[in-house]
Amino acid sequence: MLEIKAKLKIPRAAYRLEVKGRLQLPYGSRCKHGVETKLVSGEAVVLRLPRGEVLRGGDLVTASDGRVIEIVALPEKLLHVVCASATQLARTAWHLGSEHIPAEIGEGFLRVAADRALAEELRQSGATVSEVDAPFEPQAAAGEPHAHGHGHDHGKHKH
Repeated sequence: MLEIKAKLKIPRAAYRLEVKGRLQLPYGSRCKHGVETKLVSGEAVVLRLPRGEVLRGGDLVTASDGRVIEIVALPEKLLHVVCASATQLARTAWHLGSEHIPAEIGEGFLRVAADRALAEELRQSGATVSEVDAPFEPQAAAGEPHAHGHGHDHGKHKH
């Protein structure tokens, strides 16, 4: 099975690299070690990147046979959250962060993985919530590329 062990750390424009494959993954699979999946071509691959390494849409990785593979962020079901003011949006982002809920921060909106209970909670706080299908690129955690897990649970949401 083809293995992917390294993410290229150089800017794509710096070199003329020929992409020899594409790997489409949702966010959850782009931040796990040991995921077995398939390239768009159908060829089986396993991700063996260093633990904590997060792949983003557009990243380039190298396969065990030397090929350069492009990572494509697959669209997934998300909650698109907008608020009446920048202050309310900031409070909402702070709340999501305090619950360790991965959130994508955009110009005037937040996006999080679709979850009915969370959607209701956000609506009750005054946010406008709609569902969208889009690639999910949450804000980098503090200290990324190392994801952290610190052994405690904040309760309500399990994402």
